[in-house]
Amino acid sequence: MRLIISSMIIPKLIIDTDPGHDDVMAILLAVKSGLFDIKAITTVAGNSVLENATKNACFTLDLLDRRDIPVYSGQPKPLKRELILAVVHGESGLDGVDTSKTKFDLTYDAEDRIIELVQKNPGITLLTLGPLSNIARALIKNPKIEENIKQIVMMGGAINVPGNKNRVGEFNFVVDPDAADVVFKTNIKKILVPIDICNDMLIPQEAFEALNGNSLYKPVMDMMKKFIDGIEKFEGVRGALIYDAVAAYYLINPKAFKLEEMDIAIETQGEHTFGMTVVERRKWVKHNNNVSVALKVNKKQFMNDFFKYLNH
Repeated sequence: MRLIISSMIIPKLIIDTDPGHDDVMAILLAVKSGLFDIKAITTVAGNSVLENATKNACFTLDLLDRRDIPVYSGQPKPLKRELILAVVHGESGLDGVDTSKTKFDLTYDAEDRIIELVQKNPGITLLTLGPLSNIARALIKNPKIEENIKQIVMMGGAINVPGNKNRVGEFNFVVDPDAADVVFKTNIKKILVPIDICNDMLIPQEAFEALNGNSLYKPVMDMMKKFIDGIEKFEGVRGALIYDAVAAYYLINPKAFKLEEMDIAIETQGEHTFGMTVVERRKWVKHNNNVSVALKVNKKQFMNDFFKYLNH
């Protein structure tokens, strides 16, 4: 009886992701928190090719001994464009650990699985950590599912800072701006965690010593060393930028964040600006606010809770 009651209370969640070192930290945080009924992890091409992203998701679940959580892969490319890959995560998308023996399947059916899970679980939340290709395909195929989605919490966008993939665009939205455009035009409640606040979450490698004695200690340290080297080489700062873990943390402790309602369009045509989150800033124009943007977060609280849950 206790399990039945628990399943009714725990929020239901789909994690859509392209692991990626920071994606792995987000998955670890969400699973280790024990606060969510994770119905599936769906993988998308982004930080690395689809094969690597899917393998890395399964590797992460192996670390957690949670292969009961199903993993469904999406399509190998964005909606309309050729795939752009990240560089900070290395050749495997998760350099620093050996994923070669990880068992995984490419199902290519993430959009259908998302539709199925949303229909079966009204009030489900989507946590998106990569390009929005899977979510957009699901919404295009079955627009009615938006009625069953409680909210989409997205890591993406650059609001008041430069882009990290082009001059103004954040990586996830630059990879598939057409997909982001589809999602932003829906009536689904949307919470955006942009790189603005994630850039302030630069975590030194020594901070991960807090996991010493935990089974996650060695793989996390091995991953973070390579990730931090990649961040330093390509972004010019020394430390782990675990963007996606900040987005996952919003679901754990939304009170640690300050949100601002914004009217945002996604640029899909610009030669230098595709993927840009274009904010309506004119005060004399009526704003059609379509997203809540996280512009502040309690960093100390995030750090304390992040390591507390990973040590759980």
